[in-house]
Amino acid sequence: MKRAAILAGIVVILLLVTVLAIPFLVDANQFRPALEAKLSQTLGRQVKIGDLKLTILSGSVTASDVSISEDPAFGSAPFLRAQSLKAGVELMPLILSRKFNVTGIAIVKPNVDLIQNAQGAWNFSSLGAQPVARPASVAQAPEHASGQAPASQDLSVADVKITDGRVILRRLGGKAKPIILDKTAVEVKNFSASSSSPFSLTASLPAGGSLKLEGNAGPVAAGDAISTPIDAKLTLSHLDLIESGAIDPATGLAGLASIEGSLKSERAVASVRGKLKVDQAKLSRAGSPAKRPLELDFAVQHDLKKLTGTIQRADIHVGGAVASLTGGYNLHSEPLEVNLKLSGSKMPLTELASVLPALNIVLPAGAEIVTGTASVNLAAKGPLDKLSTAGTVGVENAKVAKYDLASKMKVIEQLAGVKAEPETTIQTLSANVKDSPEGTELDEIQLVVPSIGQMTGGGTIDPSHALNFKMRVAVRSVAGAVAVLGSKNGIPFTVSGTSQDPSFRPDVRTLTTEKLKEAIPSAGAASDLIQGLLGGKKKQK
Repeated sequence: MKRAAILAGIVVILLLVTVLAIPFLVDANQFRPALEAKLSQTLGRQVKIGDLKLTILSGSVTASDVSISEDPAFGSAPFLRAQSLKAGVELMPLILSRKFNVTGIAIVKPNVDLIQNAQGAWNFSSLGAQPVARPASVAQAPEHASGQAPASQDLSVADVKITDGRVILRRLGGKAKPIILDKTAVEVKNFSASSSSPFSLTASLPAGGSLKLEGNAGPVAAGDAISTPIDAKLTLSHLDLIESGAIDPATGLAGLASIEGSLKSERAVASVRGKLKVDQAKLSRAGSPAKRPLELDFAVQHDLKKLTGTIQRADIHVGGAVASLTGGYNLHSEPLEVNLKLSGSKMPLTELASVLPALNIVLPAGAEIVTGTASVNLAAKGPLDKLSTAGTVGVENAKVAKYDLASKMKVIEQLAGVKAEPETTIQTLSANVKDSPEGTELDEIQLVVPSIGQMTGGGTIDPSHALNFKMRVAVRSVAGAVAVLGSKNGIPFTVSGTSQDPSFRPDVRTLTTEKLKEAIPSAGAASDLIQGLLGGKKKQK
């Protein structure tokens, strides 16, 4: 028994010595040319790796430095540079026959540049397109039998990991701020270029945001990697639209976006569906963050090559108010261009009031909306920094507390008898609207305020909220019917000042001219003279 124990101890010691001696007996660097050639053949790019070290206890080979060359059409800097690469290997084939069978790959701290050119092509799309010629010093791999996959498609690895990566997305020659994904981690299980593989991706975004994708991808579309099929769950949290570079600051848009949804991509066309939430949304250059979040149930189809997309459905929720957004966009332009339609019916004004500041819509000082509904039918077109919007807006049964329109309009003599009220009731309001960076124009205004009467007209609001409106009012009589005072077309008046402090004045010039024409129908020349004296232009004969 004692002799057997001694023999067992000797065997264990010999095995331990053998294991410890293997790194000295097997020079891992002898496999470097073959490994570089294999990876270069697979990726269609020149791959360089640094000094190789064999670690027996973990069954791995580590390279101190890794780089993958760039597509020449996108520059000369490396497409990828990593601090280290660790490859798991099968020890027995390595020790007994010097065969290098990779079981796993781990890439640490890679820096990757993802670039798109003006034609819509990405620099990574050519990966695997054309095998790189092997150096003459590297033995040729055995030829594949007929019907088998080529070298660029036969790579399979049980586990691929990327940790602590930094990915930069930018456009070649573009002016937009690059999008940076930090602390990027990717894991692919049972990777095979010729089949679908489960994967996960996580990344940190500027200002505390995060991205997560989890699902399946593959088979790899060699030479057109952007067309590789993907079916994954998408989670995006706290994306700062400005800090991330997702939106050009010149557009005036801002906010913190979060998405819970799905991503399905095939043949370079991605379908994204889910729920989008935008906190602190700012929808106008001079606007301020909305007081409550915008929530969208959406479905978008996006062309990954052309960077254009179609909003198939986007139901916008602001509390109980719901509007529908459809249309398309083009990310290829800077800033991006859109062609959108927005429609909503009988939306509660109390809900919409929380987003008015985001749209740079200002109510009179102290005024508060307490009831009412709004309807909109708008079309927006152009680049986001010069967006032009046109359509119709309407309001029904609205009450504005802490603002008495009747009292404000008593400066007009014919309205002196109108009864003051603690709030303003709007029975109906409709108007055509045109909005652009130069300001807002409203025409064909039809406004019914029961305490006053029916008002019509139009005018403009400039970006600083200055008002310039020409209006008429048909005053409501005591019995409730509309009585026309002033001229037969109603009392003309102007609205000036600002949205916060509007000023109402009688339009003396128009009223005098109309009164004269009514009194003396044939006195056209006299009325022209009066109009000229009051500042108007004389008619040309």
